[in-house]
Amino acid sequence: MALISRRSPFYSFNISTRTHPQPQLSSLSSAKYATGSETEVTWEDQQNINKFGRLNNRLHELDDEIKLAKETNENLEDASNELILTDEDMVRFQIGEVFAHVPKEEVEDRIEQMKEVTSKKLEKLEEEKDSIVAHMAELKKILYGKFKDSINLEED
Repeated sequence: MALISRRSPFYSFNISTRTHPQPQLSSLSSAKYATGSETEVTWEDQQNINKFGRLNNRLHELDDEIKLAKETNENLEDASNELILTDEDMVRFQIGEVFAHVPKEEVEDRIEQMKEVTSKKLEKLEEEKDSIVAHMAELKKILYGKFKDSINLEED
């Protein structure tokens, strides 16, 4: 007769019984499902749950980083397009917090270099995200296989 509960905005893990639950027990205690069968939460299970939580947090961080990289890429593309439309030989280019007058050709080169760096970073972030999603799918399969409906690994 136990309740093991781990709640976060990203996942929850609940094993409950038919009687009043206790606040929190160690992850190595056993718990009964509504069917009456007994399932032990082993150290390995707890490690998998913790790893899933860390991966889920990293996934959300990656989503934010990818969004920022895409916005940066779009801004660089817009700047490149605006530069094409200008007739001036010297343009104002922001370096840090200061605007400097820089030849148009040099600014075009710098923007192209910045776009390449941002595109490579975006590609790397997408690859990391795909890897994390695949690993999370494996952990879901393992955890749902053992705990069935007693565990919720889906976003709320």
